[in-house]
Amino acid sequence: MKRRDFLKSTAVFVAGASVSLSALELVDPKEVLASRPELRWGFLVDTYKCVGCGMCVKACKLENDIPYDANVTRTWVERYAMMKNGEVIKDSPKGARDGFTSKLVDQGEAGTRLLRDKDIAQAFFVPKLCNHCTLPACVQVCPVGATYKTADGVVLVDRKWCIGCGYCIMGCPYGVRFFHPVVHTADKCTFCYHRISKGGNTACAQACPFGARTIGNLRDPNDPVAKAVLNERVGILRAEYGTKPNVYYIGLNKEVH
Repeated sequence: MKRRDFLKSTAVFVAGASVSLSALELVDPKEVLASRPELRWGFLVDTYKCVGCGMCVKACKLENDIPYDANVTRTWVERYAMMKNGEVIKDSPKGARDGFTSKLVDQGEAGTRLLRDKDIAQAFFVPKLCNHCTLPACVQVCPVGATYKTADGVVLVDRKWCIGCGYCIMGCPYGVRFFHPVVHTADKCTFCYHRISKGGNTACAQACPFGARTIGNLRDPNDPVAKAVLNERVGILRAEYGTKPNVYYIGLNKEVH
């Protein structure tokens, strides 16, 4: 039996319980583009609206069969504190799955210290996810072609071909990739491709109670995401790497990376 056929017929079990991969089975990108050649996906994050509740992280894990208690997640939220003395402190307990229920602490070389409100100049939350780059480094380093970019701009992982070498995980400058603890292949955000390709919304955007996350078509000038990218002051993460991310941020602080 060929490896590809073996993987198709193999069920995945954890602690005696089967794990459904229905949400992980992606539609054929060619079928999507055949009907909508003008489509190019982009994502908008409004940091002014994010309150760090963690609803997006919960929804993502449940939608995409990422073990709930595993220390990996396709999307997460970071909390930043800009100190009056110039320091930048950040944390993301459990990826913010349960929100931020405690005061921010600095675990630096001097030991753990609780940050005092009077010492903080500014604090905010920044959701993060795969940037689905126009020039993705992960695609370039994959030796078997398991990581690829669709014509509508989404970077995906074909689990039938992934050999778990980890090159894409090391090659991603944004740290958004990880090994799936069950299927043992590379994993990351897919923009919920199985949803959006059928006219649905991403799980994280749908779960956000404040509208901090929006996905849209960058090729449609009337799309809210395209309008924001064209007309508002938006930022991207680590522009210096030249990967041209397609996740845009409103209110992105220059200290965030």
